[in-house]
Amino acid sequence: MTAVVGDVESPGSEYLTEERLAIQAMAREFAAKEVLPVANELDPIKGDIPMELRRKMADLGFFGVLIPEEYGGLGLGVFEYAVIVEELARAWMSVSSLIARGQQFTAGFTEEQRRKYLPRMATGEFLSAFALSEPDAGSDVAALSTRASRDADGWRISGQKMWCTFADGADYLQVFARTAPLNREHRSRGISCFIMPKPRGELPEGVTGTPVRKIGYHGWRTWELSFDNAYAASDALVGPEGEGFKVAMGDLETARVHTAARAIGVARGALEDSISYVQQRVQFGRPIGDNQAIRFKIAHMATEVEAARSLMYRVCAAVDAGKSSPVEASMVKYFATEMAERVTSEALHIHGGAGYTTDFAVERHWRDAKLTKIFEGTSEIQLKIISDSILGRPAR
Repeated sequence: MTAVVGDVESPGSEYLTEERLAIQAMAREFAAKEVLPVANELDPIKGDIPMELRRKMADLGFFGVLIPEEYGGLGLGVFEYAVIVEELARAWMSVSSLIARGQQFTAGFTEEQRRKYLPRMATGEFLSAFALSEPDAGSDVAALSTRASRDADGWRISGQKMWCTFADGADYLQVFARTAPLNREHRSRGISCFIMPKPRGELPEGVTGTPVRKIGYHGWRTWELSFDNAYAASDALVGPEGEGFKVAMGDLETARVHTAARAIGVARGALEDSISYVQQRVQFGRPIGDNQAIRFKIAHMATEVEAARSLMYRVCAAVDAGKSSPVEASMVKYFATEMAERVTSEALHIHGGAGYTTDFAVERHWRDAKLTKIFEGTSEIQLKIISDSILGRPAR
């Protein structure tokens, strides 16, 4: 797994301090030696990310990159987080997604919850599964209908959830449910967020599920869940009652940068695999990389990857400087994920018939790239956010 684009001097190079370059090199070596062989072995058979790999990630602090040092984390910024995510995604996107399960969507935690949970998250001992979407509430999060009602000593939750990745392997579910009836004027109000701890490898009592038959994003299962009077403790609320929508939306800036980094890593994997392939594949007596048509494809792919990375670096720097940039986060999420689908598709085409087999990792990059355009807000949601910021919201 040679690094091609990631090593060249680029418009983003001024952001890469010696410390960040050291972090990048460490993550790159880990991805090449520990993650890529596992991905090549397990993705074709839809095997789970091994616990041993998770322990190695924890030892390097990957689950606590964004967690402050006072709670046992590394106390680094979104920039360092994105650098690590890109390297992991270059090997296996599922692994680069796993590190978010210990450090995202915690902004609503009380100080007591932070002290209770963050140290365990930083060591990979308390990882989450996000139970937000529903069969009729995907992009329209405010339409969710799962209900939570007060019990004598806590809450009882009933309803359906979709697309809950890692529901079985996580240590807790982060569940969003209505604690007040739908208000047509203020549709996002009345949604609350709950922490539901559970045994690793199982679903909570009162929750049943069916794995989704997905085409990619292997290494862990994604679930459709049914909550039937499932219990959440009285202290399980994250954020004030009725303001769970703010919890869900409050960390989307980091989440969308995370997805951009995943997309860039996947695209870079497809690019680097293509570079290696065109130098080895011989047709008509010479490597196909000697053909101008192929050379121009590689040049165009490399330019697209670099452009997305440069935008991501700028957005990360702004976020870490305290300059909230939700619109630019949407821009980089949109640009990087659309780029990843184009680049991975071109890479598969460069591989010809071989690309349409499971013998080469390029088909994995292609499958996973498509998903980056869907989760954390579809490309259309990002375009709505961006256009509303430029033109204002249209009149109803």
